[in-house]
Amino acid sequence: MRKISGMRWYMISLVTLGTILCYLTRNTISAAAPTLQTQLHITTQQYSYIIAIFSACYTVAQPVVGYVLDTLGTRVGYALFAVIWALFCILASTSHSWIGLAACRGAGGLAESAMIPAGLKASSEWFPAKERSVAVGYFNLGSSAGAIFAPPLVAWAIMYHSWRLAFIIVGCFSLAWAVLWLCVYRHPTKQKHLGEEERRYILAGQHHAVDGAVVKKIKVGELLRLRKFWAIALPRFLAEPAWGTFNAWIPLFMVKTYGFNLKQIALFAWMPMLFADLGCVLGGYMPVLFQRVFGVNLIISRKLVVTVGAILMIAPGMIGLFGNPFAAIVLLCIGGFAHQSLSGALITLSSDVFRSEEVATANGFTGMAAWLASCLFALVVGALADTIGFSPLFVLLSIFDLVGAVLLWSLLRNNEEVA
Repeated sequence: MRKISGMRWYMISLVTLGTILCYLTRNTISAAAPTLQTQLHITTQQYSYIIAIFSACYTVAQPVVGYVLDTLGTRVGYALFAVIWALFCILASTSHSWIGLAACRGAGGLAESAMIPAGLKASSEWFPAKERSVAVGYFNLGSSAGAIFAPPLVAWAIMYHSWRLAFIIVGCFSLAWAVLWLCVYRHPTKQKHLGEEERRYILAGQHHAVDGAVVKKIKVGELLRLRKFWAIALPRFLAEPAWGTFNAWIPLFMVKTYGFNLKQIALFAWMPMLFADLGCVLGGYMPVLFQRVFGVNLIISRKLVVTVGAILMIAPGMIGLFGNPFAAIVLLCIGGFAHQSLSGALITLSSDVFRSEEVATANGFTGMAAWLASCLFALVVGALADTIGFSPLFVLLSIFDLVGAVLLWSLLRNNEEVA
């Protein structure tokens, strides 16, 4: 059997591709929102209901998909959820009202909630602890890469045929990826193309024995009593509304505030997501840099990344001070970089403080907290955007991240890393 050098990087590339397609599915509706409002007569508040229903379904599914992934395994579990979100993406193309779109996006949200827990679980399986933040950074960049591709894809589909074509294309891409995932992904102990030297490197650098050990899974009640769980869950609760707003509302924000048309959305709406990609990658390397420069341990280095991101998140809170749309784009770019840097650190912390067998479950519940906040904030935006505007809402997002950083430092002990 031919051995492939650097197999772990091929595996994380496959995870990244899945993340891109998941977020392309998610952002197709936001890029199409101005057209949907016109053609399906959807109001801003009704659009917020669609986003909130998606977020609510995503929220309640988080702990469930985490448990399913820990039970079925990363390979089968992730493929199952990818097929489901692909089918409901295609089905969304048949909608003729906001209610139909909400139903399809809600069902899609149930399945898409597997993306982060599955990616984190794959990272914990394929990477030693010292490389894990880099791996998470790379697969997490798919979240903003999907948002980069959505505006031009939707604009092309609308001009060539209709917004419905965009949903069909994205759904078919996701189905193809699910088949590829099933064919290629294996745990490193079962991957025949993995060289022995790399296998030993991966397993030796993980927190505990992987092969042959029977480990008791953590109970939900026990998990929810842990201080370290809330140290991650509360900052994620406060941080996720920013990402939900960036993904779902930027095109409408640019239309309503600056009068952008479809072409301008295609040209500019993806830019904050490009900088979010940079945040994913550079945020993954920042813990290593902080450990080397300041001599701190792994947990403190993650806290420092969250702190830097929270400070940079002040930038989008200043949007109301500028009347120029290009200044707003620049501030949103800084915000995209900031959020993905701190988000990647928070997500990776789950794999630092929880064992591999329970990391998807733990991340599912912290993700549930995050998406509950995203759901609630979507309703707030829908209710207030047309009356008070978007600027005060961006100020709130900045405050949320600063409070989240304070809570992280207060609740998470510096020696919590799994031995």
